[in-house]
Amino acid sequence: MAISTFLIFRFLLASLGCLAAGLVVWALTAACRRHLPQVAVQRSTWLLGQMTIIATFLAILLPHSERLRLLPAIELPETMLASPAAPDHAATPAPAAAKADSGNAATDYRAWLTFGAQAWLSLYLLGLAYTTGRVLQAHRTLNGLAATGERLILAGRHLGLDIAATPPPPSLTVIEVDAPISPMLFGWFRPRLLLPRHLRSFDPEQQQMIVEHELTHLRRHDLQWMSAGIVLQTLLWFNPFMRLLRDNLAWAQELGCDRDVLRNRPPAQRKAYAAALVAQLRLQPHPATHPATHPANTALAFGGVSARTVAARISLIREPGATPRGPWARAATITGLAGVFATSLAFQPALADRAAPTAHTATPATFSCTEMVDAASGAQLVHDGLCDERVTPASTFNIAVSLMGYDSGILRDAHSPSLPFKPGYIDWNPDWRVTTDPTSWIRNSTVWYAQQVTADIGARRFQQYVNSFGYGNLDVSGDAGKDNGLAMSWIASSLKISAAEQTAFLRKVVNRQLPLSAHAYDMTARLTALGTLPNGWQLHGKTGTASPVLADGSDDPQHSYGWFVGWATKDGRTVVFSRLVLADKQAGSAAGPRTKDAFLRDLPAQLDAL
Repeated sequence: MAISTFLIFRFLLASLGCLAAGLVVWALTAACRRHLPQVAVQRSTWLLGQMTIIATFLAILLPHSERLRLLPAIELPETMLASPAAPDHAATPAPAAAKADSGNAATDYRAWLTFGAQAWLSLYLLGLAYTTGRVLQAHRTLNGLAATGERLILAGRHLGLDIAATPPPPSLTVIEVDAPISPMLFGWFRPRLLLPRHLRSFDPEQQQMIVEHELTHLRRHDLQWMSAGIVLQTLLWFNPFMRLLRDNLAWAQELGCDRDVLRNRPPAQRKAYAAALVAQLRLQPHPATHPATHPANTALAFGGVSARTVAARISLIREPGATPRGPWARAATITGLAGVFATSLAFQPALADRAAPTAHTATPATFSCTEMVDAASGAQLVHDGLCDERVTPASTFNIAVSLMGYDSGILRDAHSPSLPFKPGYIDWNPDWRVTTDPTSWIRNSTVWYAQQVTADIGARRFQQYVNSFGYGNLDVSGDAGKDNGLAMSWIASSLKISAAEQTAFLRKVVNRQLPLSAHAYDMTARLTALGTLPNGWQLHGKTGTASPVLADGSDDPQHSYGWFVGWATKDGRTVVFSRLVLADKQAGSAAGPRTKDAFLRDLPAQLDAL
């Protein structure tokens, strides 16, 4: 399965996970509103609820989040992965009819599953565009409404402003409009206060408290809080719990401003304020009938009095002591929501590790990839299997080291320099315990010889070469805390590359698009030459073998990576290729040469068919 398809499945899984998290968060916050009002009236409760849902979504979407999960992975069918790693592992052939039926069923299943995941991604993007458009349209509606009004500049132009307990800041623009709206504050970056002309008919005391309510929103930075809630809701537009939490965030903010405005006021003033809320509700048209005159319904403004919230607000006005605040409430909220996030992530299954093996997988399962690309055009000719998964390049990195060595002058020709083996050098292979030159180094994949070349290049220039090559993840730091990047970074360590990235690198090599000398290209091509195939294609290539690394840092004794990468040329046409296999280890047989032999059996016919 291509990594793009795998990520689409992960996106679908993350969407389902955030829906589950939303259900739990909503149940928790709804219970708080019913039984712990001192928690529910905290505006942070509802914004943190939204953040918990989107954090769950991102944690599942990002790579390796499955390390925290407690449920088993979702196993994808073998037929959705690449073909088996090597032909010598193949079982006895099944009858042709049975194989056809199985193949058709697997293909149909994969097609439908892939189509479903892709359809959801397309639907999400369309929904995101639509939701974003609605937010922008609402913003334009508010701006249009403000444009029809009169800006109040001089003192004495409005009684509610003149007698407000706290004068409005100079940066606030106040606009009076002739529309049946409630006073409202809007503008994420440039706040503006809209005052309806009918507000002048209210008692002076009511005008003062209503204006003070809007100014309190400004002082409490409620616009910024609400803006964050709208952004989160827009990103997860498909999650109904995001809207419920955002609505309750607005509810908590309205109650908070009412509480601040009415603090220490006598009952008569509290009663007058409640009467003003009811009067304002009667003056406003139904939002479904008059959306243009009810911009508060867009959630981009504060001040809209709705039937859903007015009862709760009047209840608070009558019983102000029913919703005390305290630091324990905020701590309890954060702890509860953090628990929801951790639990929802831990119990969210992930796609099977064998669909995306990593260096920390305890028991990696087999997978394979074949990638072939036309060197001239870059057209992808074959892309079969998990070709975008980065793993150690092993000895295939010797192609890059050869280019560096000849370009820097450390390597001179096919047999120079010739270096003697010394005690202490890596000697895993008996063929390495001899004097070695560039030709035998490439043929035998002699690790210590490559290490001598990179040591002479030096860490700074080595990193510069890797960067200019665009080689994999560019990480040549080596094992953590061991400062061995020059010697070990490409051997089951920090440097990783995918099969697709291998072909991209080799295409630059054969097209001579890297900042290297012609001598470096010529000698590397000479060292990697493997002869001519029966159908006339001239072959160049390099094998690589390495063990996956387990979570405890040890080599996996049961599995091995096998690489064979290179290019083939005939009649002016060049095809670069990369074959990667993660297979079971076999005694006395390295994975790299096995991968090469299996690949070459089919390569001539495959090249002729391209």
